[in-house]
Amino acid sequence: MDTPESLALQLLGWYDRNARVMPWRVSPQDRAAGVRPDPYRVWLSEVMLQQTTVAAVKDYFQRFTARWPTVAALAAAEDAQVMGEWAGLGYYARARNLLKCARAVVALHGGQFPTTREGLLTLPGIGPYTASAIAAIAFDEPATVVDGNVERVMARLHRVETPLPAAKPELTALAARLTPAIRPGDYAQAVMDLGATICTPRSPACGICPWNHACRARAEGLQSDLPRRSPKPDKPTRHGKLWLGHRNGAILLERRPERGLLGGMLGIPGDGWDGQGGEAPAKADWQEIGEVRHTFTHFHLILRVHAGHVDGPPTRGDLIPRAAFRPADLPTVMRKAWDLARHRIGS
Repeated sequence: MDTPESLALQLLGWYDRNARVMPWRVSPQDRAAGVRPDPYRVWLSEVMLQQTTVAAVKDYFQRFTARWPTVAALAAAEDAQVMGEWAGLGYYARARNLLKCARAVVALHGGQFPTTREGLLTLPGIGPYTASAIAAIAFDEPATVVDGNVERVMARLHRVETPLPAAKPELTALAARLTPAIRPGDYAQAVMDLGATICTPRSPACGICPWNHACRARAEGLQSDLPRRSPKPDKPTRHGKLWLGHRNGAILLERRPERGLLGGMLGIPGDGWDGQGGEAPAKADWQEIGEVRHTFTHFHLILRVHAGHVDGPPTRGDLIPRAAFRPADLPTVMRKAWDLARHRIGS
């Protein structure tokens, strides 16, 4: 019977041959030659990857690191610039916490990330998963890293039939037993790669899996059924309005409050569907031009979009010259409204 140590070594051998190439990753060959991962790049990638796919993150990561190549550079950035670069990536609290964390690293740690999981947990916006990932990948601490890919691998390897999320503590304990003292950073990335490329949610490629001989789910033909999940409640649907005002080529926009949905982002004034706003933000010849639909984590949203020429001073927001903002700076739901309305306002 395979021991945890032998399973870890088998997976590391597979990773040495099959590691994915990513802009934030140091390859196992370079790492063996003494190249150390940059904790800043590890941290930035892990924050970006939360609730987001690798494919969606790559371009954002490359833009961020080109514009702010160090944690000190990011800490010195203007909030609006960072929120603008983040637009479209979603889960905007991550961008606010990114700035808070970068500034704490500079102010409290001289621009150097703490080298232990416990130290990393003291930073704003860094929770247990992110702290474990940075500690393992950047500093080779044998911290156990458990994301959705790892949960799936552990559920199948050990045939855990308890549904998620109730199974999380058991799956984390099983993952901890396999985490090796040698090369824990490579191992953490290896097991995540295994889940992402071989032990996939549907049609896992068991024939080429380095752990197929030890997988209890595969032995009983259950691999495609695991992990089991408790039924999710239906998402509610909210309805609301957006008012896209314009005058002489300028667009009526507002900076959203730091707290709450889409916090800190540049946006189009709305009517309260998000806990902000209420009445129309200015006197204008408002005309309804259509609707946009968007889905957030906890609800679906249908917004009726109104456009109009603003007659007087706005009661909310500011008229911003068209050349002074990029539509890409708007969060996705607002950009949908912009795309719907721009041909009506000559932009």
